[in-house]
Amino acid sequence: MSQKVAVLGTGKIGEALLSGMIRSGWAPADLFVTARRQERAEELRTRYGVEALSNADAAKRADTLILACKPQDMAALLAELAPHVTPGTLLVSAAAGITTSFIEERLHEDTPVIRVMPNTPVLVDEGMSVISAGSHASTADLNHAEAIFGAVGKTLRVPETQQDACTALSGSGPAYFYFLVEAMTDAGILLGLPRDKAHDLIVQAAIGAAVMLRDSGEHPVKLRENVTSPAGTTINAIRELENHGVRAALIAALEAARDRSRELASGNNA
Repeated sequence: MSQKVAVLGTGKIGEALLSGMIRSGWAPADLFVTARRQERAEELRTRYGVEALSNADAAKRADTLILACKPQDMAALLAELAPHVTPGTLLVSAAAGITTSFIEERLHEDTPVIRVMPNTPVLVDEGMSVISAGSHASTADLNHAEAIFGAVGKTLRVPETQQDACTALSGSGPAYFYFLVEAMTDAGILLGLPRDKAHDLIVQAAIGAAVMLRDSGEHPVKLRENVTSPAGTTINAIRELENHGVRAALIAALEAARDRSRELASGNNA
């Protein structure tokens, strides 16, 4: 890869991208990082052989800037970058709720911007990153963003109007599964199993179910029906889930997450 790419705000997600890019063929000499703490910058330099820069220097030298900061820090970061971003520099934002127009308004006219919502499984190269183009981003810019985020999982292009829904479903999605595993582990303990055995059983069931969903091509209803025999144990459990409104609770939870993403986009960070 000949383009220079800088990861600004190299926390866990930023480091996962950095590591994935190097494994996918980017030369460390073409990659830059920025970090708030000097110790963190030195750690990344030593671990990956990349150059650590200030935000301003990264903007001057990189062709692509990946903004991996927190949403509430975006305005200040853009104010710092704006005087140094040159025409044609691509900005890729991974900050939840921040719209491409928010970024475009604070930079030079016609600056290409792409919005990406990754999720935490990028840390194990199983992420899903949802990608949307801003007003001035080209197909080549989208392809470039997909190459970066594709190094740590799958990517999906959507219109930006769908980003808040994707944030609720995919960006926050892993937390829902962890919550379910936590609850099922507690149930296993209640049923008399040691915590470690309950955990192992549930995690493997989750992995197996996910692989079947991905690879079988079957609808989830069909896969559930395959486990649900008449008058058996599973249908009794499903009945209790329905009686307690689990389906409705999940829908309400996703709507709440979507609404919070919209609030972040409007500048409400409280």
